[in-house]
Amino acid sequence: MEPLVIYQVENRIAEIIINRPDKRNALNQTLVADLTAAFLRAENDQDVKIVVLKANGDVFSAGADLAYMQQLQHFSYEENIQDSGALKDLFETIRTLKKVVIAQVEGHAIAGGCGLATICDIIFAVPEAKFGYTEVKLGFVPAIVSCYLVQKVGETLAKKLLISGDLFSADEALKYNLITYVTKAEEINQIVREFALNLNNSASGNSMALTKQLINETSNSWLDSCLTNAIKVNAKTRESEDFKKGIAAFLAKEKINW
Repeated sequence: MEPLVIYQVENRIAEIIINRPDKRNALNQTLVADLTAAFLRAENDQDVKIVVLKANGDVFSAGADLAYMQQLQHFSYEENIQDSGALKDLFETIRTLKKVVIAQVEGHAIAGGCGLATICDIIFAVPEAKFGYTEVKLGFVPAIVSCYLVQKVGETLAKKLLISGDLFSADEALKYNLITYVTKAEEINQIVREFALNLNNSASGNSMALTKQLINETSNSWLDSCLTNAIKVNAKTRESEDFKKGIAAFLAKEKINW
């Protein structure tokens, strides 16, 4: 069986590759756990200085997958707390990693997949990529990512993106300061590689780690309490009638009339 996450290292660059192209690289509990383990492996790998997160297939990540959505209908409050905590742990592992994490987004990044891209340090995307925090359209709440997005783009824009749930283009994401670069599809592999190699050769790994830590501590002093509350909101929302309605419509492939 193919691994859900591929880990490979060359020239002090670790590539962590999401490998569920048949499922549009959708997130489930196993994939979240495997991604967390891969980032922790990179953290402790003495041969790694820079980490690149990318995905096989045409979609970076479409968010939660169908089987996972079906499971959620039957989770208890405690199970939902644990499940939301696992996603928070993945995001926090990336945010606090002592190595620079570059996202290479070559397809749509939706819901949890958009959150995964959001949390990376440097984000390259192809012009064709669409982004969106679409949770509200299915009766979910973009709870965990909201803690990061407000700090990253500001309250006004975060409300626009999270409350509407609308998709937006890579060019818009660049304008919002959500991503760092828009790069042509035929050039993104080479440009990301050159960017990572330049960091390897021109900057101290220790200095980059401490700079990242300093920025995190300066701008996110309130983050722990926000994430703790977000996990509770996620669990509570999953007990709501709107959530059950949204999941049922999604599974039946029906339009939801809110």
